[in-house]
Amino acid sequence: MSDSLVIIPTYKEKENIESIIRTVFGLEKKFHILVVDDNSPDGTASIVHKLIEEEYSDRLFIEERKGKLGLGTAYIHGFKWALARSYEYIFEMDADFSHNPKDLIRLYAACHDEGYDLSVGSRYSSGVNVVNWPMGRVLMSYFASWYVRLITGLKIMDTTAGFVCYKRKVLAKIDLDDVRFKGYAFQIEMKYTSIVLGFKCKEVSVIFINRRLGTSKMDSSIFGEAFFGVIILRWRNITGRIKPKSVRI
Repeated sequence: MSDSLVIIPTYKEKENIESIIRTVFGLEKKFHILVVDDNSPDGTASIVHKLIEEEYSDRLFIEERKGKLGLGTAYIHGFKWALARSYEYIFEMDADFSHNPKDLIRLYAACHDEGYDLSVGSRYSSGVNVVNWPMGRVLMSYFASWYVRLITGLKIMDTTAGFVCYKRKVLAKIDLDDVRFKGYAFQIEMKYTSIVLGFKCKEVSVIFINRRLGTSKMDSSIFGEAFFGVIILRWRNITGRIKPKSVRI
């Protein structure tokens, strides 16, 4: 048994999924993996099932959903799955190697050894550590985080990062059914809610490398959601609507 679960959402990731799974399982620390697949038409889920049946029945799991329902809802599905079991450290990670699996150990150490409640694999905590992104996208991402900090007061440099470790107690305290956003704003909402509820966060500097295989799932609606979403988040906090799950009415 492992104390750590890595949640990997997938949609059309047949080029990457086997390799990312084997790389994570090759690390010196033992992790379990949950793949949350949104009915990929390219056979991503079939690859995972084969790995489960032939090699990794005790540490690889898959949840299949009926359609492309959004990144945020995929993670919420995974969080609930993890909380129904005994995992103490729950990770978000992409399937496409934009996040280096070796950095899972550094995120784990920040929470397990240093006592933080969540740790963020940050592209911007020590400069701009992004490889092979078009300059326009780098600037959009960097200034999106600046905008989020301006509106919300968050001290986190990479507010839209999708490489995160949560302690179990953080996710247990957040009302996951009340998380509203699906794209970039989902990542912002989770971090903001965690901080508002009093949890401690550490940014761990990582190098983000743009995917080499497969296609990006980004679209313009994600940025629109984030732009207006942070205003909504700030207003919900001002009006006292962000509360721990146990006291929400």
